[in-house]
Amino acid sequence: MDHTATDLPSAAPVRVLLVDDQALLRSAFKVLVDSEPDMEVVGEASDGAQAVELARRTRPDVVLMDIRMPGTDGLAATRMISADPDLADVRVVMLTTFEVDEYVVSALRAGASGFLGKGAEPDELLNAIRVAAAGDALLSPAATKGLIATFLAQGGGADPATAAASAGSHAQRLAALTVREREVLVHVAAGLSNDGIAGRLEVSPLTVKTHVNRAMAKLGARDRAQLVVIAYESGLVRPRAE
Repeated sequence: MDHTATDLPSAAPVRVLLVDDQALLRSAFKVLVDSEPDMEVVGEASDGAQAVELARRTRPDVVLMDIRMPGTDGLAATRMISADPDLADVRVVMLTTFEVDEYVVSALRAGASGFLGKGAEPDELLNAIRVAAAGDALLSPAATKGLIATFLAQGGGADPATAAASAGSHAQRLAALTVREREVLVHVAAGLSNDGIAGRLEVSPLTVKTHVNRAMAKLGARDRAQLVVIAYESGLVRPRAE
């Protein structure tokens, strides 16, 4: 018997947790997200501590997290979510008033999958949720080459001792990568997509994806955003002067 598209089971909607101290903004995001058939809001929090509690209770796919909040801020909450093994599949997208600032690198270090300006268009916000839920990073090539490279080159706000220890740890783990995995990591740090890397290396996108996944596993990275940070902090990739 033939089955029409409506007979096939639909994928579970992307579960979204909204975190912002401004109730009006949360309400606007909730209306927008709930209007989409493939996603749903499973909770709202007004500060970081509540966000962590709700994340543990509702197990969202994606958390839209404001960085600046009174009390426990978004960075601290993201660190707690990233450190919880039970929340390993939860992706955090940081919401910032200004996309280019030192908080972005701190957010990536804390475990965020990327960032989005609060002034983003509705379609951009919805796309960001879908991209994060799929396990990809919200890092444009421009952001990767410019913002992240610049701040990591300056220490990204970390004290010298912490930065040195982090670099040493990453460099040690890099030794576990194959030559091809290191090559792929360099291209990831440059902001290239799997298709873009495949074109450069003359291999299939699936092969690139395999190398990326193996590199993430060996380096203990949650996603591509973490790979970019590790590539710069370890010294494997160094920002070029424009």
